[in-house]
Amino acid sequence: MTVLDQRVWSAQGDAWQAEGRLREPLGGGAAELPGIRLMASGLPHAQWNNGDVTDPGRVDIEAVRAWYAGRAHGTGVPWGVRVPAGMPFGHGRHLFRKRCMGLVCSRFIPAAPVAGLRIRRATPSDAQAVAGIDAGAFGGPMALTRPWGEPQLGAAGFTVALAEFDGDPVGIATAIVTDGGAGPAVGLFGVGVLDRARARGVGSAVTSWLLERAFDRGADLAHLNPDTAAAARLYGRLGFTETRGLDVYIEL
Repeated sequence: MTVLDQRVWSAQGDAWQAEGRLREPLGGGAAELPGIRLMASGLPHAQWNNGDVTDPGRVDIEAVRAWYAGRAHGTGVPWGVRVPAGMPFGHGRHLFRKRCMGLVCSRFIPAAPVAGLRIRRATPSDAQAVAGIDAGAFGGPMALTRPWGEPQLGAAGFTVALAEFDGDPVGIATAIVTDGGAGPAVGLFGVGVLDRARARGVGSAVTSWLLERAFDRGADLAHLNPDTAAAARLYGRLGFTETRGLDVYIEL
């Protein structure tokens, strides 16, 4: 296990807990229990209510269950946990291994500009456009994507980048800046580009735009989760390297 592995794991937990704190009025929240860091969005979908295990031997799974039962204003939410890859965990069902990548700021390779592409910070008035790109890029319904993405728009520590060609919104990405257990870091999530704008460098450009701003403001580590080999290659060109992943467990 390398120092970068450990920082990326810790930074992932920092970012997800920032999501939980953002959504506390919506029935979410964040908490620290022995051996695990918890967050909840309050939404009724397990992928957005997660714990990050730091010491499996100390986790009181009944206490974790009780915490999630109290989210969404007492109605409970479905949830899962993430465990550093290969670390034994005796609860629930292993679903998959999430890939992780990290980048220290000194190794950042900015992307080349894309002619005609404008990138700006999305505002609450862009909620429909952002949700539409998310749904189009990743295949989820807007009724699912908008409640997740809308609280991020304009929130402190969150930047949703919107990429446009001649006023036509074609790409998005979200940066979460944290300064928790991993130190000053930025997490990149939800990098999505519509089919009509793919293979034009939009994904690289919007990622690079967010990284430049986060590094200028003091972050010294970036982290993300590539969901395909093509995405991993794209991020590799920006300087990211693969780190040990996270094993995801559900049905706890």
